[in-house]
Amino acid sequence: MENSFFSNLKCRECGKLYPKQAIHVCDFDFGPLEAVYDYEAIRGKLTRQLIESRPQSMWRYRELLPIDGEPTVGRQVGFTPLVKADRLAKALGIRELYIKNDTVNYPTLSFKDRVVSVALSRARELGFEVVACASTGNLANSVAANAASAGLKSYVLIPADLEQGKVLGSLVYGTQVVAIHGAYDQVNRLCSEIAGKYGWGFVNVNLRPYYAEGSKTMGFEIAEQLGWRLPQHTVIPMASGSLLTKIHKAYKEFIDLGLVEKTPFSVHGAQATGCSPISTSLKRGSDLVKPVAKPQTIAKSLAIGTPADGYYAIHSMNQTGGSADDCSDEEIIEGIRLLAEHEGIFAETAGGVTVGCAKKLIASGKIPADSSAVLCITGNGLKTQEALLNQCGAPRVINPSLREFEDQIYQPDLAAAF
Repeated sequence: MENSFFSNLKCRECGKLYPKQAIHVCDFDFGPLEAVYDYEAIRGKLTRQLIESRPQSMWRYRELLPIDGEPTVGRQVGFTPLVKADRLAKALGIRELYIKNDTVNYPTLSFKDRVVSVALSRARELGFEVVACASTGNLANSVAANAASAGLKSYVLIPADLEQGKVLGSLVYGTQVVAIHGAYDQVNRLCSEIAGKYGWGFVNVNLRPYYAEGSKTMGFEIAEQLGWRLPQHTVIPMASGSLLTKIHKAYKEFIDLGLVEKTPFSVHGAQATGCSPISTSLKRGSDLVKPVAKPQTIAKSLAIGTPADGYYAIHSMNQTGGSADDCSDEEIIEGIRLLAEHEGIFAETAGGVTVGCAKKLIASGKIPADSSAVLCITGNGLKTQEALLNQCGAPRVINPSLREFEDQIYQPDLAAAF
């Protein structure tokens, strides 16, 4: 049964309409294509009550996702916790703070499970038997896992210097892992050539219009979990910039459909200093994104030197009164530790970027101290443990002796004094 709400693909530049096939760029001006919907048909049908009656997964918003039938891949993905982070709020100096915690997303512990479940559900509808991706790690893990569960053959192409946790997190699913000597942008170019020659379903190449829409569900969930209201400020890590643009789109769709009240909101971007083409452009007041040829950052999942959606991310931030910042490797590690020590959430390096940049944005007044913000934490710290080696101390080793414990670890008389 065809989804009558998902109508076409459309060029984001000239508006030309295209059929719902495995295509991603306009043949007139090479603009990117995105999914469009019949909002008039959706309005009134998709209500808060209907959404709340459905299973707690990202597919509770299926009228706003680009597949024709019921989802066949990743039916359990999404609806991750929105955590009220009072202790971290105090540490960062803001009145109210929430963490959108995709470190526990199913099945591979990152927000990429959202985009992949949409892309692979659509790939099956389009008849693909081989799926693939270019990835800085999390996407590779998700494609490998979700393809395995769907019985699809998969290939994941990654830079050769990725964290071992992410490499193993793809190999274990039996996918074909291909490591490339070069940066992500070189990997991505090779994937475009392979997609053109072999006709495979590359989730972030020819299936990109479907893939990208999955990111909206993070925004939908934030609004619903806040009691059907929009956050004043949302801080979002940026690699390609797509996640930020889609959360912006999600908020606008909920306003247009009457699911939330129209209130002011700002989306803010976070990047690592060693690969910050989008934030650098925004800071200098330009929407022309200058590529970074050789990214140098421990936040490898954000190390995309030529961000496909950088231009659109800048416009989303400008349209909403948002801003962007970037942080050093040392500030990334501090951000990971702040989140872990204050809220018990272990984030990967991209999460450290989000927290580190939020700290700067609050300190500078770009996010006012008397306001409320949501931080989007997109991946689990178990994937990037190398970044914290020798940064968190070491265990204190003793013999199995109470005297040794009291002499070296816990001194009751001293503890009583406090």
